[in-house]
Amino acid sequence: MMPWLFSALGLVILLLAGDALVRGAVNLSLRVGIPALIVSLTIVAFGTSAPELLIAIQAVHENADGIALGNVVGSNTANILLVLGLPALLRALHTSECDSRKNYIFMVAASVLFIALAFVGTFTWVSGLILLVALFGVLFTAFREAKAHRAAGEEDELEDIDEADPNMPYWRIGIYLVLGLIGLPLGAELLVENATIIARMYGLSETVIGLTLVALGTSLPELATTLVAAMRRQADVALGNVIGSNMFNLLAIIGITTFIGPITVDPAFLHFDLWVMLAASLLIIPFVFFRQDITRIWGIALTALYVVYVWSLL
Repeated sequence: MMPWLFSALGLVILLLAGDALVRGAVNLSLRVGIPALIVSLTIVAFGTSAPELLIAIQAVHENADGIALGNVVGSNTANILLVLGLPALLRALHTSECDSRKNYIFMVAASVLFIALAFVGTFTWVSGLILLVALFGVLFTAFREAKAHRAAGEEDELEDIDEADPNMPYWRIGIYLVLGLIGLPLGAELLVENATIIARMYGLSETVIGLTLVALGTSLPELATTLVAAMRRQADVALGNVIGSNMFNLLAIIGITTFIGPITVDPAFLHFDLWVMLAASLLIIPFVFFRQDITRIWGIALTALYVVYVWSLL
């Protein structure tokens, strides 16, 4: 039982530390005068991906490449099928009111690029550089669009950033930053080390553990955000959260990790899991392009597909 308990402890530490780091970084940036626009496009996006990044880095350090890749690919699949499916069971997501087409196209393009690089067999620093250049292009495009909105008279809204508190004292900001910076590597080491032990105990591959246990755990923040957005009838937040998270997982997490060490691609990814991830991404075309709502029926279908996928892995 101890590896399971330590894995759960590592996951809890990761989630709490990631939240603390985002809160500290956002409020420090706002206190020193960095616009909310820049904060939301960079610090919040990178901060919420910090658990996945630390897990990937730790996994590469421990030669557990299957966990590093499985975490990213499995998280993206879970984000589409589970993170959009479960909230729709409680309340329909009115995605017909959203316009996420451009970001969705970026996400699918990032998925195709990632799959193409995976077929090389190993993600090297060259692969990582290509992914990071693509990420820079996405961020630059988003920044230009947001800047155009501001020029047209639309102001930054701090209330759009949940972690923002312009009056937070510096000592509290410092505590958040310290807790985040200490907790993230500690949680990542606990989770990866014990997830590897579990894989060996039950005869499962590190790839399967990464695609299921680790991936599902690191998708919890996105699930919580989407559940809240569904209850508040903020479908744009729910859909945007999933699309943005998937782009950062593919481009930033693996892109940065390749500079720590090369990541060998398990053939299982090439034959099955990468295509499941891409197929799941294509499933939301009706919600993005044809303005369909994610109703309870869709929620049941998406959630059921995720259960079948995990069952097939195990």
